[in-house]
Amino acid sequence: MEAIIADEKIDITKEICPMTFVKTKLKLESMRSGQILEVTLRDGEPLRNVPRSIKEEGHHILHIQKEGAFYKLLIERR
Repeated sequence: MEAIIADEKIDITKEICPMTFVKTKLKLESMRSGQILEVTLRDGEPLRNVPRSIKEEGHHILHIQKEGAFYKLLIERR
C-alpha cells in the first residue's frame, strides 16, 4: 500500500468532546475537496465520535492507526 501524504495536520489530543469534532470540522472546512487531513486523537470518546461524525458530514475516512498512546486518523475532504 502506498503511503498517504496529508495536506494538513491537527492534534486534538488535549481537546474534549464535542470540541474534538468541532476543531476537526472547522479544519476540514478550510480545505479543498480531495485534500487529506491527518488528525491525532485519543482513544475513547474522541476515537468513537470523530470518525462517525466525519462520515455523517460526507467525508471519507481513509485510515485509522494506533501510534503510541494516540491514534492517527486520515480523512479525505469531500
